[in-house]
Amino acid sequence: MTVQLQPILSILAGILILAIPKALNYIVACYLILIGISGLMR
Repeated sequence: MTVQLQPILSILAGILILAIPKALNYIVACYLILIGISGLMR
């Protein structure tokens, strides 16, 4: 069983944005960086 990384990151980012709206820019930036890295490793 393989776990997909992107949906888990999306859920975590959504929860963090709801909990700390001021951190939106940092959360989006980290999310995009992690998705980019995971895309390059495939």
